[in-house]
Amino acid sequence: MGGEKKYVTAEELKKHSKSGDLWISIQGKVYNVSDWTMEHPGGEIPLLNLAGQDVTDAFIAYHPGTAWQYLDRFFTGYHLKDFKVSEVSKDFRRLASEFARSGMFEKKGHVALCSLTSVGLMFLVVLYGVLRCDSVWAHLGSAMLLGMLWMQSAYVGHDSGHYQVMASRGYNKLSQLITGNCLTGISIAWWKWTHNAHHIACNSLDHDPDLQHIPVFAVSSRFFNSITSCFYGRELTFDPFARFLICYQHWTFYPVMIGARVNLYVQTFLLLFSNRKVPDRALNIMGILVFWTWFPLLVSCLPNWPERIMFVLASFAVTSIQHVQFCLNHFAANVYVGPPKGNDWFEKQTSGTLDIACSSWMDWFFGGLQFQLEHHLFPRMPRCQLRKVSPVVRDLCKKHNLPYRSLSFWEANQWTIRTLRTAALQARDLTNPDPKNLLWEAVNTHG
Repeated sequence: MGGEKKYVTAEELKKHSKSGDLWISIQGKVYNVSDWTMEHPGGEIPLLNLAGQDVTDAFIAYHPGTAWQYLDRFFTGYHLKDFKVSEVSKDFRRLASEFARSGMFEKKGHVALCSLTSVGLMFLVVLYGVLRCDSVWAHLGSAMLLGMLWMQSAYVGHDSGHYQVMASRGYNKLSQLITGNCLTGISIAWWKWTHNAHHIACNSLDHDPDLQHIPVFAVSSRFFNSITSCFYGRELTFDPFARFLICYQHWTFYPVMIGARVNLYVQTFLLLFSNRKVPDRALNIMGILVFWTWFPLLVSCLPNWPERIMFVLASFAVTSIQHVQFCLNHFAANVYVGPPKGNDWFEKQTSGTLDIACSSWMDWFFGGLQFQLEHHLFPRMPRCQLRKVSPVVRDLCKKHNLPYRSLSFWEANQWTIRTLRTAALQARDLTNPDPKNLLWEAVNTHG
């Protein structure tokens, strides 16, 4: 005869929500994962962001069925007393179960093979164009092709970071290091650190690092209060310099995107050479050294400095399309302040994402991430399956009166620029509600 169940309330569970004392609930059972945070493959931050609450939907989204067997060792013996499941969550879990039974999380197609083959071929063409051709047009074409290579390589790195695209975990990690560190110069360790936090706290102004671009960009006037980033652990100061830049952010958005890779390189170095615990730090550093060996050498093989500068700018300009795309998926969506909540997983993902509508033959160009909502709801789902589940997700959103926004690439750009312009005008109003500077007025008459 089993013993009587022991219960804790949601309020009691909330008390265990910090590093060293971290409890969560999954399907009404309470688990103590305090000692697991540093071993957690997804890092400590996702657990901290959802600590002290029920995380069933997030757990289902991020973990395969085999992960459930490992929960028992963390079970506290307590159950959540006031455990309830919303109708939206019930439908989300039913969908996830149906997709799993149909094998959609396992059917990866040949996307990784085709992508890696195309990346390899593009790299060979770039080498030939730089090393064997004398024409400036051939060098310009090679630079543009290198930008496309970086885009496609990043998509493979992204896929392998969310699910296993290779035959084994070892080969999967190797593909991450090659497509991320070695070919693009951006650390897969940095990507995992920021990207997992982004998925869990999608469009939270103080928890999602993908929205924290002060002093260059602000998607909401709430940044004007110098909010504290819970991800970076510092204040995002809205000072006069930030205000000046943000006043013109709808004009500077695209030029900044061209140079955005420089920031990613800097962020990679800051993480890898910080005191923070970084998984596979040595391998990541070795991969970065590979990139900073071949890329400068390749550029140095061009005949003169004007062509070298042209090569770098052209490659950056092409790959900036990808940086723009990532912004389109979230900048114009709804935002909030505070940590994510485990009981509104589906609602938060629909609120904080925008899809980009395109023909199926363009799926390779967007890397499947044009289905941003579908990807956020089912991050382990291979990109070749996202278009198939899109109508089902759309119907579920309609059933529960939740937003499902699918815009053309042009419309998504319009929405993003409108969002940036709105915040820019609010920043200008803070600067001087009644500007007396005639040059200022002339420049800003049309925003």
